[in-house]
This record gives sequence, structure tokens and C-alpha cells, in this order.
Amino acid sequence: MPSGTDRPRSRLLPDTTPWRTSRDFRLTWTSGTVTLLGSVFTMTAIPLQIADLTGSPLAVGAVGAVELVPTILFGLYGGVLADRADRRTVALAAEVALAALSSLLLANALLGAPAVWPLYLAAGLAAAVQGVQQPSVDAMIPRLVPPEQLVAAGALLSLRWSIGGVAAPAAAGLLIATAGAPAAYLVDLTTFLLSIALLARVRPVPSTRDAEAPPLRDLAEGVRYAARRPDLLGTYLADLAATVFALPTALFPFLAGELDATWALGLLYSASAAGSLLAAATGGWTERVHRHGRLVLFSAALVGAATAAAAVAPGLWAVLLCLAVAGGAHWIGDTFRSAIWNRSIPDELRGRAAGLELLIGSAGPALGDLRAGGLAARQGIRAALGTGGLLCLGAGTALAAALPALWRYDQREPQTRQAQQARQTRQAQEARQTTEPGA
Repeated sequence: MPSGTDRPRSRLLPDTTPWRTSRDFRLTWTSGTVTLLGSVFTMTAIPLQIADLTGSPLAVGAVGAVELVPTILFGLYGGVLADRADRRTVALAAEVALAALSSLLLANALLGAPAVWPLYLAAGLAAAVQGVQQPSVDAMIPRLVPPEQLVAAGALLSLRWSIGGVAAPAAAGLLIATAGAPAAYLVDLTTFLLSIALLARVRPVPSTRDAEAPPLRDLAEGVRYAARRPDLLGTYLADLAATVFALPTALFPFLAGELDATWALGLLYSASAAGSLLAAATGGWTERVHRHGRLVLFSAALVGAATAAAAVAPGLWAVLLCLAVAGGAHWIGDTFRSAIWNRSIPDELRGRAAGLELLIGSAGPALGDLRAGGLAARQGIRAALGTGGLLCLGAGTALAAALPALWRYDQREPQTRQAQQARQTRQAQEARQTTEPGA
């Protein structure tokens, strides 16, 4: 029995039950964390290497365009594949392919005169492979932990993204500055090899449906399912509003100059991740929330309000504080969106739903950069920042009024409990199969 002084802290700290009780979740979480940390080194090295080889800002900016289209196209296909194949096998094969691409980058960097085209080729192929992989990884999680642990599992998954966003970029920049791009690619390759070893130990997660329809028909079925569920559609729209209107990373280099703090550009980039990390580290309260839809809408509104506040903040530290609050609000939205998806979407459709989420998650920031840059060119940096924040705040409020199903969403509703019971039955059947002689 914990003491009275321990209880408030235990309710504040994140719930690590999924990590402690599920071997497969622990392996998957660790594999993903290792991969994320290593990938940051490559994502940092590629633009720096292109800038060094070409001296062209346009050439560096073109990396994003090379990555966006494959992510969208292959993310949608990856969603269909996740509902047809063994999800662990898809994730593992993708890790092997990504390791091969890291080897290509390393070999090119070690040449006396590295070529530019392998950097674009690797970036585009990596985006395609990750687009195939991510829906399978996302759709695995509800098969690895019981329904009552899904919110905690989602919070732990968000925590690893926050850790990577704060720690890895600084480490990558320091390594590249001291040892060069080859060292960064070697780190990434090493982490992929470790991740493959971990993921190979996860039990198979086979499809629960017979896939006989053409892939495009399967994809259309997933889109129709999302369109018929206003609460699910609302989670996508809330995410889109937050990333299109209130993810102003394209403005940070100019904002740093306007604040006479070019030295603090790294702080502007990491402020959101720091806020997200703080929210994740104190996210134990999330498991006691049942009306997940309201938290999704609240987070979108808070992201907008914090971003708008950053536009009028008087100095660097006030701006950083506002961006950190926005990052914490992003984490809240991500956690409860994940809980809605994992609790209420049937397993046979979860991969395609994850593919749609990946599409929105990729398109939103790209559109947001275009919106922010175009508006800043006409009205100024602060105006672009403030307008985006107010639009996000208004979008969150409008979604609450237009989609009452999301506002009313409660994980205790009968349809949600039925989905949980079906999951528990399937997990029990899988457990019996793995313990049968000869299995």
C-alpha cells in the first residue's frame, strides 16, 4: 500500500504498466525508440551534406518535396497491407530495407567525392519504406496490450517521440560537427541492426481477415468507414488543424532574427518537444479520463491559443514558453487521438485507418510550412504566427460544434466495450495458439 505522500506523485507520473507487463510491447517500444534516435542522425546529416555539396538552399528544401509524395502514396498502401499481412513481418522487413539505405548513405559519404543524387534517392526510398511500415507498427499496439492499458501505451509511445525530439538533434549536430556525416550514418545503421534484433523477437501479429478484394477497393472501404464515423473524422480534422495552422517551424529562422537571438534557433526548434516531454513525464492523469473526444478538441484549441500568444510574446523566453505549452498540448491531442483509434476501430480496418492518419500527419506540416511562409512574405513573421494560432483555435471550437459525436465520445460507451471484448477474445485465442504443442 503506497503512503499518502506517494499517491499524488504516482498519479502524476506516466503509467508504465504496458511496458512492464507486455514483453512484446516492451520490445516494440524499445525497437521503435532505438530506430527513432538513429534516424534523427540521418535526418540531420542529409540536409547538411546537401548544403555542403551544393551550397543551395533550394537544393536543401527539395528534400522535403522528395519525401512527401512517397510518404503519402506508400502510407496509403501500407495501411492496406497492414490489414492483409502479418504486421510484425511488414515492420521487420521495412527495418531491414531502411538499414540497407543507411548502408548506401554511409558508402556514399565515405567516397572521396560524395554524389548528391544518392542523398535524394535514399530520402525518397526511406520515406516510401516508412510509409509502408508505420501503419503496421501503429496497428500492432492494440494486439500487444489489453484494452485498459491502451491510453497508457499511447502515452508511452508519445514519450519516446518527445525524448527523441529533445535529445537526438543536439547529439546529432555535435557528432556531425566533430566527426562528419559518415559517423552519423554509421550510428543510424547500428541502431537499425539493434532494432531488427529486438523486433525479430516479437511474436507474429497476423491479419484477422481474408483479403480477396483488390487493394484499391480495400482502401476505399477504409475511407468510407472513416467518413461514416464523425467522431473518428473529427480526430483527423483536429490533427490537421493543429499542424496546418499552428506548427510554425518554417518561421523559426526568421523569428530568431527578429528576436535578435539567432543563437537560440535550436531552442525554438526544441521548445515544442520539451513541452511535449514534460507533458508525457507528468501524464499519469490521462488514464483516468474517459471522454477522450473532449481532450482532442481541447488540445487543438490550446495549441492555437499558445501559438497566438507566441505571436505577441515580448521576448525570447516568453516565446519559448508559449511554444512549449503548444508542444504539451500537441502531446495531449496525440495521446487521446491514439486512444480513440485503438479502442474503437475494428482490427480488420485499423491498418487502413493508420494509413489515413499517416497521410494527414505528413500533409499537415508540409501545408503548414507553405501557409506560414506565404503569409509571412505578405504580412510579416508575427502576423503569420498569430493568424495561424487564431485559425487553429477557431477550428477547434468549430469542430466541437460541428461534430458533437466527437465531443460526446466516451470510452465507456457500449460500442467501445464491445470492441474491447472482441479484442480480448481474439487475444485469448492467440495466447492459446502460442501455447499449444507444436505451435
